[in-house]
Amino acid sequence: MPKNFGGMDINSLMSQAKKMQKELKKAQEQAAKEISEVSVGGGMVTVKASGSGEVVDVKISKEIVDPDDIETLEDLILSGVNEAIRKSKESMQEKISSLTGGLNIPGVF
Repeated sequence: MPKNFGGMDINSLMSQAKKMQKELKKAQEQAAKEISEVSVGGGMVTVKASGSGEVVDVKISKEIVDPDDIETLEDLILSGVNEAIRKSKESMQEKISSLTGGLNIPGVF
C-alpha cells in the first residue's frame, strides 16, 4: 500500500523529483554550451564566456595596445573577463530558475 506524503503518493512524488532532476541536468548542459559576449572600452576588448563560466575567447583591438600604458589594457581585460563570467552565470541561473519556479535548490548552481 503506497504511503502518502502531504496528500501525494510517495512513488508519484519520487517520480516527479527524478523527472525534475533530469530536466535540470539537461538545462545545465545546454546553458553551459551557450556563449555570452561582452565588449568593454568602447569595443576595444571583447570577451566570450560559456554558461559554465569558462572564458572561451578574448579579442583585443590593436588600437588599445600601447606599450606605455599597459595598465589600461590590463584593466579592460580584467573588466571584460569578470563581466562575461557574471553574464554567463546570470544566464545559467535564469534558465535553471525557470525550471525550478524560483526555488533555490542546494547543489543546482
